[in-house]
Amino acid sequence: MTNLDQFKALGFDEKSLTAIEKKGFEEPTPIQKEVIPVLLKNSIDVIGQAQTGTGKTAAFALPIIEKLESNADYVQVVILAPTRELAIQVSEEIYSLRGDRKFKVLPIYGGQSISGQIRRLKNGVDIVVGTPGRILDHLRRKTLKLGKISFFVLDEADEMLNMGFIDDIETVLDATNKEKRVALFSATMPARIRQLAKKYMGETKLIKVENKPLATDLTEQIYFEVDRRDKLEALCRIIDLENEFYGLIFCRTKVGAAELTRKLMDRGYNADSLHGDIPQPERIKILDKFREKRTMILVATDVAARGLDVSDLTHVINYSLPQDTISYVHRIGRTGRAGKKGTAITFITPSEYRKLSFIKREAKTDIQKGELPEIQEIIDLKKSNIISRIKEALHSDIPTFYKDMAKELLEEKGPEEIMAAILKITYSEELDENNYTKMRPPRKERGIEEEGKTRVFISLGRKKGYTPKKMVDFIKDTIRLQDRFIDDVSVLDDFSFVTLPFKDAEELISIFKKKSKGKPPLITKAKSTAKSGRSKISFRERNRRKKRKK
Repeated sequence: MTNLDQFKALGFDEKSLTAIEKKGFEEPTPIQKEVIPVLLKNSIDVIGQAQTGTGKTAAFALPIIEKLESNADYVQVVILAPTRELAIQVSEEIYSLRGDRKFKVLPIYGGQSISGQIRRLKNGVDIVVGTPGRILDHLRRKTLKLGKISFFVLDEADEMLNMGFIDDIETVLDATNKEKRVALFSATMPARIRQLAKKYMGETKLIKVENKPLATDLTEQIYFEVDRRDKLEALCRIIDLENEFYGLIFCRTKVGAAELTRKLMDRGYNADSLHGDIPQPERIKILDKFREKRTMILVATDVAARGLDVSDLTHVINYSLPQDTISYVHRIGRTGRAGKKGTAITFITPSEYRKLSFIKREAKTDIQKGELPEIQEIIDLKKSNIISRIKEALHSDIPTFYKDMAKELLEEKGPEEIMAAILKITYSEELDENNYTKMRPPRKERGIEEEGKTRVFISLGRKKGYTPKKMVDFIKDTIRLQDRFIDDVSVLDDFSFVTLPFKDAEELISIFKKKSKGKPPLITKAKSTAKSGRSKISFRERNRRKKRKK
């Protein structure tokens, strides 16, 4: 059975299979194998108990897309997500799975122009993906009608519960028709979620996927923000900085893996690729060469690398940001094995920063921002390595015929000129600065400040009994502000972050500054991403640290 046949066996039609193949999926995940046939073939509801990163978005999106009516003049599907980041992510994933089907997806969430959302809703939308608060705003304004929907999806239900959204979810459900089908996804099943399911779901199938612990202990993790067009250049610089780079490079699709391998080989690197289209006998040969270090670079997709056990990898590189936290952890877990420290590097574009932050939070890990080496830094390191290799050779046995050649050359010129000529012949290509191109600064998206909003830091968190809902109430009790203007509420153990309109943030900060009486204020302006957390580290500094440890 081929990889596409596995999806065909789930019940998809040809249009869906074409979209799946174009997307680059190679094999359905466990949650997809269980959920998709139920949503495609049966008329019952589904509860999927699975942690983030198990492929559940595609599990509900693909069958829903196939069952959409064409040219409908009403909203057919509503998907609730706890945060605007997840709403955007789900919308993008659905859009990427549509193939040549024509339908409209609209993410709606607080902090975005509601008038723009109203305009798009009036023009017709098939699938709405939104946060509970903003969905309620539209229901109250009667700009969104859910009386004819065929599917209602509740994503990250337990996270909704933690954020205090369950009452809002019930209000949204009460505004929907009874004939719809419901799909609920949650990593855990607390009593309140079970009550919700019992009240609003009919005949239901529970599908549970085993949770696996996340571990990233033995890996140094670094990310680089690069322009999408400069990823290959950034990769080559990292490879060239290592004396003996021995690494696994991950791409999201088999097409991407094959293309990157070809580009690396064109540049003279000893690389090979591993993806789902490679027959098993060829796969075995490729892996044997890699394990024996006859190939030093292996470019792979997630599915093709499953079960791959290779020792002594120096690097795992996420050339493409993984789709989810589980994939990230599985990838980087291939370095730092057998008690040895490894390095995991992730390339991101500015638009992917939020997704990386989500992965960091879910995996409970620290990923430092790195500074890519300049061209001259690479050339200087190469020169140093060449000199070291020559010095080592001076202390080894040198065959007589080399000495005879040296004597003949010394009759023509002095030792310095001869040595320079030998270096030129041997290393001119390796030390050519034209091997590298100047990298463009990453194209930035508009930041919070440019959008007229400010991120504030609040020295109150879960340990003091605060939930996102209680934090919103706390802010509303201090300044006159409607819920829809309070966005991106993130409540941690000891502190919280909230995004507010600029003027309201200034007012709130000013109030608590006056109350502080010389002590640190309870609320301050949050440090920007670029300045917060640990400082960037350069490769030069990393190399110094390595040498000191040795």
